[in-house]
Amino acid sequence: MNLTKYVIGIDYGSDSVRSVIVNTENGAELSSSVYYYKRWQKKLYCEPALNQFRQHPLDYIEGLEHTIKDCIAKAGGEAVAAAIKGIAVDTTGSTPVAVDITGTPLALTPGLEENPNAMFVLWKDHTGIKEAAQINDHATKFKTNYLKYVGGIYSSEWFWAKLLHVLKEDPAIRSAIFSWVEHCDWIPFLLTGGNDARKMKRSRCAAGHKALWAEEFDGLPPEEFFSKLDPLLSGFREKLFQDTYTSDEPAGTLSEEWASRLGLSTDVVVGVGAFDAHMGAVGGQISPYYLCKIMGTSTCDILVAPLADLDGKLVKGICGQVNGSVIPGTMGLEAGQSAFGDVYAWFKNLISWPLDHLLTQSDLIDQATAVALKDELEAKIISSLSEQAELLGDNDYAELAIDWLNGRRTPDANQELKGAISGLSLGTDAPRFFRALAAATCFGAKSIVDRFKEQGVPVKGIIGIGGVAKKSPYIMQMMADVLEMPIKIHRFEHTCALGAAMFAAVAAGIHPNIETAMEIMGTGFEAEYQPNQKKKKMYNQHYQEYLALGRYVEKYSKKDIKPYVS
Repeated sequence: MNLTKYVIGIDYGSDSVRSVIVNTENGAELSSSVYYYKRWQKKLYCEPALNQFRQHPLDYIEGLEHTIKDCIAKAGGEAVAAAIKGIAVDTTGSTPVAVDITGTPLALTPGLEENPNAMFVLWKDHTGIKEAAQINDHATKFKTNYLKYVGGIYSSEWFWAKLLHVLKEDPAIRSAIFSWVEHCDWIPFLLTGGNDARKMKRSRCAAGHKALWAEEFDGLPPEEFFSKLDPLLSGFREKLFQDTYTSDEPAGTLSEEWASRLGLSTDVVVGVGAFDAHMGAVGGQISPYYLCKIMGTSTCDILVAPLADLDGKLVKGICGQVNGSVIPGTMGLEAGQSAFGDVYAWFKNLISWPLDHLLTQSDLIDQATAVALKDELEAKIISSLSEQAELLGDNDYAELAIDWLNGRRTPDANQELKGAISGLSLGTDAPRFFRALAAATCFGAKSIVDRFKEQGVPVKGIIGIGGVAKKSPYIMQMMADVLEMPIKIHRFEHTCALGAAMFAAVAAGIHPNIETAMEIMGTGFEAEYQPNQKKKKMYNQHYQEYLALGRYVEKYSKKDIKPYVS
């Protein structure tokens, strides 16, 4: 009899969801599957010019079912399915949604199917900028500093700013909403057959980093804090939560409906969810005072430290410090950059404009050839730019960029800020422009490391996971040079999903704790970038210039300038 036990880790990213089946004895991947959100690919429900990015719950549900069934089929079908003992989920965050009393997202209820405000408000949605500013101003009026554990500044990327914005904007949502739920809490609720939003198990990770939950406050801030912030929030606190759960705990077991849909047993344990970066750090085998950078469209930077070391110490301007948000029994600290891979994708889209809009109009080639040529060229742009940028050398370096194309997450969240570039000349070509953008993202990473060090939290080294970490040696080497410390790249391709699988193994009782799961199921590192000491002086100089340009951009930001109206 085969006594090997398997678990499924599910990782919801910005563009797709990926699932993996993992052997709990050694962390080996049996199979994986990726599903790209169909509605998101069509750019539905999004208005980038308005900072609006919404995702339909059907994209999540369809991806969930497709990837798990595909994984099981690839791994061997029924025999493997019978050995699956646990499932755990990570998601982007803060990505909340309005639900009714049954916990159903309002976009799945009659009449609201196409209403963006009834959908999940993606992490990168910054429509709540004014509401975040309102929260920051309001918090100063209370003797207790309710922002103390989220770095002292509340962001438009987070839970309450998004809720208040949606309530202000949409009477239809105001009349239908019962509660406000994070994506990472809703998927386990869905899988376990939950039908009462009041009984949903809420993630310690999401609640502490984004929703102002803290042990010191015995839960969320008091009702007075929210009702005086805006009457629209009156009564929401009691519909939310007081208790939170770490991700080594079970949320329940698979419901009969989902067990049938997936071909699994109702005995399969579903763990409490968390954010992708936090589970990714576990999958990346994080250790105390190593900064784990999850590098995708944005970055989330995770650091863990013993609770005793952080006793009485608050790190200003980060995205929170929460007991148990990463590894139960240790302090989890989060920071990050609002745009990272998105910076490179923006530049790729910018210079691809002729391919997107003119190539298919050519009189020289047919439509099918034009589309194929466009796809081929776009696939080569970033790698070719990286190669050419690396050949430029270090002496010809006039261009300087600021990476705040989607605002600034850390240090000191300010989503109103914009990107910038200086030093342009008639000699500036695409590789030079790209080099400046790549350097800006690395300088943004250094500003985060410096903030931790300034606040008395050491950073011993960097662990890199995610698409950029594995696919771009040029950027990783530049980052090691800028940070002046080595960067280890984790071997597992879907590291966040592996972290979720580790939590599934603990929630299912296969491993006693997450430290054991990390030791047994960790797959190690495939590469390490060492800093080039010859570039230290150059990058130090450029970094000081980056900081100076950033101060200028921030000082003269256009947030107070009203648009011209004729």
